[in-house]
Amino acid sequence: MELTVSLDIICRLIVRARALEAQVPAIETDEDEDPQDTDDALSVIEDDANEAVEAEIVALLDDLGDDQIAEILALAWVGRGTYDASEWDEAIEEANDPDGEDATDQLMEMPMLAAYLDAGLTAFDLSCEGVGQID
Repeated sequence: MELTVSLDIICRLIVRARALEAQVPAIETDEDEDPQDTDDALSVIEDDANEAVEAEIVALLDDLGDDQIAEILALAWVGRGTYDASEWDEAIEEANDPDGEDATDQLMEMPMLAAYLDAGLTAFDLSCEGVGQID
C-alpha cells in the first residue's frame, strides 16, 4: 500500500481531529445567572469557543483531491476495523464510490477520527512519530 497523500498531512489531520474530539458541548447558562458566578475555566474546550478547529479540518480536506480524501477515509475504515489492511483495495474502491456518502462528510462525522487514522497507520506499519508536530 502506497499513500498518495503525505504522511505529514495525515498526521496534521490526526492532531486537529484530537483537538476537535477534546471539545465538550457548550454549557448554557441561565439568563438570570450572574456572569461573575459562572466557572469559565473550561470555556476553552467548549464547542462554541473553538469552531475554528472544525473549519481547519474541513479546509485541510478541501485542499486535497478526491482520491486523497478517499484514501484517508479508507485508512480510517481500516483503523476502525471495517476493513482489514489486506482489504485495502476494497476499502479504496468503496471510499471512491460516487454513489456513496461524501467522503469528507463521513470523516467529519466519525467520533474517533484521530484514533481510527492512527490505528490505520499502525496497520500498515506507519506512524506519526517524528513527523511534523507529533513527537
